[in-house]
Amino acid sequence: METDKLTRFQAERGRLFGLAYRMLGEASEAEDVVQDVYLRWARSESVDVPEAWLTKVATNLCLNRLTSARARREQYVGPWLPEPVFTADGDFGPLETVEQRDSLALGVLVLLERLTPPERAAFVLREAFDYSHREIAEILDVEESHARQLYRRAREHVGEPRKRFTASVAQRTKIVERFVAATVEGDVEGLERLLAEDVVSWADGGGKATAARRPVSGRADVARLFSGLQRHPRAANATLSIELVNGDPAVVVYESEVLTYLFVPEVADDRIVAVRVIANPDKLAFAVRQRR
Repeated sequence: METDKLTRFQAERGRLFGLAYRMLGEASEAEDVVQDVYLRWARSESVDVPEAWLTKVATNLCLNRLTSARARREQYVGPWLPEPVFTADGDFGPLETVEQRDSLALGVLVLLERLTPPERAAFVLREAFDYSHREIAEILDVEESHARQLYRRAREHVGEPRKRFTASVAQRTKIVERFVAATVEGDVEGLERLLAEDVVSWADGGGKATAARRPVSGRADVARLFSGLQRHPRAANATLSIELVNGDPAVVVYESEVLTYLFVPEVADDRIVAVRVIANPDKLAFAVRQRR
């Protein structure tokens, strides 16, 4: 019986981790949630619908953690960005639809920080996992009309689906490749041709790595910022690759074979509209483990 329970849980683990990660924006916290869910599952008696039971427990654990997480993030040094994750292995739940893929993007996870915990739960359950309003109501212990209202408010805060996925991954990868080439060459004009006029760059160093503590805005300033990276003394020991991070082609920077930076450009209408740089080693810890 214990073996059967473990087998059933292992079949749900990836989905539960994908749910917790989208809810929290932190892969390490999501791992803890999944472990807590398993401990409760191991102690549980007869469960009629295991999938629904596990989803409800995971969601409620995330709701509890979101309250304390918001207080921590208010004290964060510089811009706060979600923990990046490599997504080529498909361990984050279904990614067949635009909504499912978009719910994993760093830009969307940042927008989800605007929501109340119940709104965030309603959005993630609906957009990423296609739960009905009735099912969401049962998970959150609210009336179906209230679940609909939570989702509607969340959708209004996040905004309508953007044009991120009008281009294929291959097309976006080509743009990122051109971005890397222009950055390495210090080509300001080349970078400007790739950037949207209102592009913004955010950098998350968390006070533990060198990174700008304020966003850099505008095509000219962002182009100058990245064109100057090749002159940095550490650039000589850096190697770059392009890999899928949160569903987007991203620039992965290794220094002496140690992962030190992730640059995640957001592409829309064949232009880079945002660049999110994660340098805080704590934020990169999960990605480092993925590469072992």
